[in-house]
Amino acid sequence: MSELIFSQLLNIPLIKEGDNIAEILYAAAINQSIEFEDGDILAVTSKVISKAEGRIINLTEVIPSSEAIKLGEETKRDPRLMHLLLAESKEIIRSSEQAIIVEHNLGFICANAGIDHSNVQGPYGNKEDWFLLLPKFPDYSAEKIREYIKKATDKEIGVIIIDSHGRPWRKGTVGVIIGTSQVPALIDLRGKTDMFGYHLKISEISAADELAGAASLLMGQADEKIPAIHIRGFPYSLCDSSITDVLRPKKMDLFR
Repeated sequence: MSELIFSQLLNIPLIKEGDNIAEILYAAAINQSIEFEDGDILAVTSKVISKAEGRIINLTEVIPSSEAIKLGEETKRDPRLMHLLLAESKEIIRSSEQAIIVEHNLGFICANAGIDHSNVQGPYGNKEDWFLLLPKFPDYSAEKIREYIKKATDKEIGVIIIDSHGRPWRKGTVGVIIGTSQVPALIDLRGKTDMFGYHLKISEISAADELAGAASLLMGQADEKIPAIHIRGFPYSLCDSSITDVLRPKKMDLFR
């Protein structure tokens, strides 16, 4: 197995609506003398994708629905924020004053529909009124970045879009993928043998999530200003993949 090397992409400017993320990330890599090779991977935080897409929302411009007002009363939360949460969700799975667990429109389960308030600043008004929604189509965003790098370098790389998610059985958040292009979301090891010759029967590895967790450590969660990580040495082949590959079907989800 080759050595995994993670490199932070530095000096990336604050992203604003309309920015070309692929161009900005490629320029940052070149400035650090990172030359892309076949099999390399870029891990990109969802936050910069959302900002480039203009997914930043000011609560003063939100008119809550009656359903949002009711949910706000039940959870003691701002009904305008609940309006955004409902719009971003297929289903509310559980709600309390601590968190609201939903099935996001993108298909995965997460807290508060992934709506974020940290490291978000709008162009006017009270900074407390600004919130950021997740990217519209993270798989597509990853693919566009991959295509740009391919055109610029003629190298076949992979791209993952990552976000911080909680887990139902542990405290704390970890980095996971919400979008991927050519990075396998799931590696099926069933049928392979272990070191004692035992044939694996149920082993499937969420390799892209493992990359996301490691990349998230290097990105940080506060004022680090590192939205992307270059990765070399991924031990599996790149291939067509999608976030849907790693999502557990509802009928098999024991936590619902």
